[in-house]
Amino acid sequence: MSDCIMCKIAAGEIPSQRVYEDEELLAFRDITPQAPTHILVIPKEHLMSGAADITDENAAVIGRIFTAIAKIARKEGLESYRIINNCGADAGQTINHIHFHLLGGRIFGAF
Repeated sequence: MSDCIMCKIAAGEIPSQRVYEDEELLAFRDITPQAPTHILVIPKEHLMSGAADITDENAAVIGRIFTAIAKIARKEGLESYRIINNCGADAGQTINHIHFHLLGGRIFGAF
């Protein structure tokens, strides 16, 4: 999508501090971190706007995202971390390109 900020980051049109990349996924540091480690993990292709769009046909990429998150967490030295996906505006989703937040490096409270 031409107006999607995540698509522009994936295409290299907007600079980012990349920490992981493969053919299908990109992970980069959040520019407004909410924890000492705050990394966003996205599919490079705009496959879905959010979790509500996950189907049997596109679910495999979500598994690959979680595999990448585990690799990134190990590389970052995180023993404990939180993974967040905001689903819809009322949940705080502001970018309609599915993405996951990897947060670590501090103690988080329980919900």
